[in-house]
Amino acid sequence: MDLDFLLPMLSTAFIVISAVLVGIGWYLIVKGKREAHKKMMIAGAWAAILFFIIYSSRTFIVGNTSWGGPDDLKLFYQVFLIFHIILATVAAVFGITTLVWGFKEKYAKHRKLGRVTSMVWFFTAITGVVVYTLLYVMYPGGHTKPVWEVIIGT
Repeated sequence: MDLDFLLPMLSTAFIVISAVLVGIGWYLIVKGKREAHKKMMIAGAWAAILFFIIYSSRTFIVGNTSWGGPDDLKLFYQVFLIFHIILATVAAVFGITTLVWGFKEKYAKHRKLGRVTSMVWFFTAITGVVVYTLLYVMYPGGHTKPVWEVIIGT
């Protein structure tokens, strides 16, 4: 297995791990275990950071994989990919804000945004796995291109 397939698999694994850790963290806070919640959410943030480092390194150095599937599904894939990217960006901003409010002990704001952030993060992880599955499992073989060429379909 070469880096063109290993790095996307690894980055996708880290985003799934992050979502699982966030889910466990959510469970822990519901049970009133504040310190365990804090540790789990920090671990989830670290997994997300590892995802971002791997993903962005590959994107800037190698590029992204273009759509390798049938032409009649390409537009649907591109719309889905744009939705995923927007969702991931919102999740990152919300996640950082939620963490900062937690560290600053602004618990009312942290709690309120945390619920939304967790749900957005779960959907981001799910759509990320779908993108990975489409590009590397169902329709492998797209050529590596810079990220903007992949998004706009050139």
